[in-house]
Amino acid sequence: MVARAAYAVSRGFVTPGRILLLAFNKDAATELQERVASRCAAAGIDSSGLRAQTFHSFGLDVIGRATGNKPRLARWLDQRDGMGMVLSIADELRDASESFRHNWDLYRLLFANAPADLAENEPGGYSDAPHQTGYRTFAGELVKSHGERLIANFLYLNGVDYVYERPYDVDVSDSTHSQYRPDFYYPAIDVWHEHWALGRDGKPPPEFEGYAEGMAWKREVHAQHGTALLESTWADVMFGDGVTRLKGELTRLGLTFDWNPDRPINDERAKSMNHEHLAQLVRTFMTHVKSNSWTAEDLEHRLSADLVRLNGFRTRLFLQVYWQIHAEWERRLAADGSVDFEDMLVRAVSHLEAGNIGAGYDLIMVDEFQDASRARARLVRALVKAPGRFLLAVGDDWQSINRFAGADLSVMTDFEAMFGRGQQLALTTTFRCTQTICDVARTFVSKNPDQFSKPLRSAQQGPGPPVVVVLTDDPAGALASYLDDLSAAVAAGSISSGRDGMVSVDVLGRHRFDRDVLPRYPPSNLQVTFRTVHGSKGLEADYMVIAGMTTGTYGFPDTIADDPVLDLAMPAPESFPRAEERRLFYVALTRARRAVLLISHPRRMSPFVVELLEDPHVTVTKNGEAPVEICPGCGHGRLVRRNGKFGPFLGCSTFPACK
Repeated sequence: MVARAAYAVSRGFVTPGRILLLAFNKDAATELQERVASRCAAAGIDSSGLRAQTFHSFGLDVIGRATGNKPRLARWLDQRDGMGMVLSIADELRDASESFRHNWDLYRLLFANAPADLAENEPGGYSDAPHQTGYRTFAGELVKSHGERLIANFLYLNGVDYVYERPYDVDVSDSTHSQYRPDFYYPAIDVWHEHWALGRDGKPPPEFEGYAEGMAWKREVHAQHGTALLESTWADVMFGDGVTRLKGELTRLGLTFDWNPDRPINDERAKSMNHEHLAQLVRTFMTHVKSNSWTAEDLEHRLSADLVRLNGFRTRLFLQVYWQIHAEWERRLAADGSVDFEDMLVRAVSHLEAGNIGAGYDLIMVDEFQDASRARARLVRALVKAPGRFLLAVGDDWQSINRFAGADLSVMTDFEAMFGRGQQLALTTTFRCTQTICDVARTFVSKNPDQFSKPLRSAQQGPGPPVVVVLTDDPAGALASYLDDLSAAVAAGSISSGRDGMVSVDVLGRHRFDRDVLPRYPPSNLQVTFRTVHGSKGLEADYMVIAGMTTGTYGFPDTIADDPVLDLAMPAPESFPRAEERRLFYVALTRARRAVLLISHPRRMSPFVVELLEDPHVTVTKNGEAPVEICPGCGHGRLVRRNGKFGPFLGCSTFPACK
């Protein structure tokens, strides 16, 4: 960008005062301004008048010049872009409205972790006793599906006594059926309950072989022996009134419901969405709603016509919560006489599009374009709408990881649809990573066909060591051992260090609590720093350790951050599973100059780690033992040793998804 500005001025294409460089934060804008001044001065090029600004400061200037009244940004936006205010509003609404409190907690505790796709089946728990994976409930049980977990948690939070998979009272086992264990049993009313894995089409997933026949057999058992059976389905619960209907039926049969969202969770591994995370989800949703100028009517139309898969109880429950917070947010802005970032950008765009003020620039350049929201993209389009204007957008779609801050990757991948045809140049050489890291990272992130395809070459000589995955029950111990080995190698001179004798090691976590793996006293010749993966963007270190590579709600990928409700507010939602979480993992991998270590759990491997098992540049060990084997059945999980009634055997780590 700096070189192009200097070139344009030196060739007489444009004067410095007609060049605008747009950045996403103040530090980046300041750095651009300083680089332009110093490098142009060194080359004898006059750069006076050239401006580097953030989108926000430029937008405020546009409104001020168009109206004579420059707006003021709300002070509370300093609280993590307003997330603190959303949390404050939610707290007040919960205190003032019983219905809001109920809906907020119902979504937070039950539906926030539930996938919108019935086929999504990645257990987040494990039990050493029966040697099975599954889904942890608030009561401390291990159940077999997302739907069963939701039902179990709903019953627990309402104080309903139930037994999970109690053996049926009559022995019905035969040559083709083991003893029948219905999903739930209610001892107070002697009623059984089956929760069927049926989608909106009334059918189970295609891979559930024999499921329909099993349903028919179970119904026949109850009919034959005269036992009462309640039925619910995943589609009823996610898209209909299944939870409400279940409550009504059980109440009619004599059970009492006592909703208490503060009941103690008996297993800390059964993590639910906390208030702060739901506030962040609401703020992210709001950012996209306002950037696109959506109204409630707009979203209702999209919900009913365009995004049928989201048109259900879960999404509508979220919208009931969201619009109440949105209304109070707008009321507080009006009372304060201020605007938020999205309002400001949309107003600036309106003035530019209406011709209330001239753009004033001929050459516009935008940094980090993969992080642009629709409102930012509209602002840029308004600046270059007139003939004779030029645009350079610089970005890496593989590093688009800020959807929570309003980023919409489609403005980059659909660039020509918004701005017209233009030349695309790929910057394919990295001066940071080894070729091995490049190959692993590129292969992984390129699985998404909706992104740009490009090669990735390292400027370093030699391929570099493989990416190493260690599977361990003791992540802190594994990290300590790794750091000790590095320290010894540095001391022996087999690993080169910097002028200060130090080697840098960044420990990255998807969540802040992943810092718990850090040793209290790291080796003195290693500079060990913890960062979140988001916080590592743009940085680098000699060695990268990525901790917390597990499956589950707060694993990596993070199922909460990928909440499908966000698709409703995105003009062109991504269809590839976990698209942004994949890019976030790519960013983590490519921070390393020399090598990468991934720390995972042997029975709760992240699906990203499972995928890397197939890469020849990745070495996987379990607590320092031999490499592990991929499951020959599904090709995704790995074989783990288990004990059954006939002795030890090897089974897939993704059980029950793969049997």
